[in-house]
Amino acid sequence: MPAAERKVRLAHSPDADDAFMFCGLATGAVPAEGLEIEHVLEDIETLNQKAREGIFEVTAISIHAYAYVAERYALMTCGASMGDGYGPLVVARKPMGRDALSEATIATPGAWTSAWLALKLCLGPVETVQVPFDRIGPAVASGEVDAGVLIHEGQLSYAADGLEACLDLGAWWKETTGLPLPLGGNAVRRDVGGDLMRRLAGLVRESVAWGLNHRSEALAHALGYARGLDEADADRFVGMYVNDYTLDYGPDGRKAVQLLLAEGAQAGLVPEAGPIDFVEA
Repeated sequence: MPAAERKVRLAHSPDADDAFMFCGLATGAVPAEGLEIEHVLEDIETLNQKAREGIFEVTAISIHAYAYVAERYALMTCGASMGDGYGPLVVARKPMGRDALSEATIATPGAWTSAWLALKLCLGPVETVQVPFDRIGPAVASGEVDAGVLIHEGQLSYAADGLEACLDLGAWWKETTGLPLPLGGNAVRRDVGGDLMRRLAGLVRESVAWGLNHRSEALAHALGYARGLDEADADRFVGMYVNDYTLDYGPDGRKAVQLLLAEGAQAGLVPEAGPIDFVEA
């Protein structure tokens, strides 16, 4: 009689880039013998909150939020979303410079997102309100808020709402540090044990590699999560956030994670995370 499969919950966002990244595992193209992988789809701020409760064995997480769960979770070396010279985009109904934005009320997609942390590091103690990520564009367009930080596909579609790009936080970070802006990662719960942690990291890396090597199939899968983007824009969006950094943070990516959290701690915005250890695939 075969041994029972161990169930592992793998939580990630219902977005085109995550769908592309996990297509291999979700479709069975990347086998996970001995494991039953349950894909749980939640928006990133919900995942950040649930990570603080330690609910899922593997979870997508904002790098900002990782500072709060570093004792319970370790970051995988794979699965990163990095903005290399681009990233969360601050938009408004009319052009606004940094001085004007500093006096504005800005909608962000959650107080534990990396977009929130980057905004605060860039602009200082700016007033923010939390709005679900897919309502930020409409909230800005309607005048409910002065400006908003767009993540996900909103970074490509804001002009259709008549909005102006005012500040690219990924470009600001690159100009300031010379590094990519680390936005999201995949974390694995430490209590599953070192062997399984490494195996799960390996499966995630295999899934990312499968998507990159079977781009048309993975993109077709991702289009179901692209929220209105056409195929060309979905391909562009996936290319922004699933790339070589997603296969492995590399030295610059690891340095960027450490620096973002250290800068956040120095500014009193996050707790000290200490040296970040990464689970190798």
